[in-house]
Amino acid sequence: MSSGQFFVLAIIGISTMGWVITSWIRARHGYPLENEWGGNVAAKLNGPEADRAIELLSSENERLKGQIGRLEERIAVLERIATDPAERTAREIDALR
Repeated sequence: MSSGQFFVLAIIGISTMGWVITSWIRARHGYPLENEWGGNVAAKLNGPEADRAIELLSSENERLKGQIGRLEERIAVLERIATDPAERTAREIDALR
């Protein structure tokens, strides 16, 4: 095999591996996959299916926003406990009893 043929095969192999890795990364992170011409591979939803999908995603989004808010409040309390002097924290705990 001549060096020219090896070079062509190497370029084809590198291009193919790059496409496979890019597609894998996009799929793993939730991006839509593309075909050879740049169009999306995923089927498009129309009508009631799209409305239902939007409704489900919106409700999940609201649930996750509430959960994040509760977690932020808990983290704020933990940060306050970790940074406050021990005597004051002990007094506040005793005051709650």
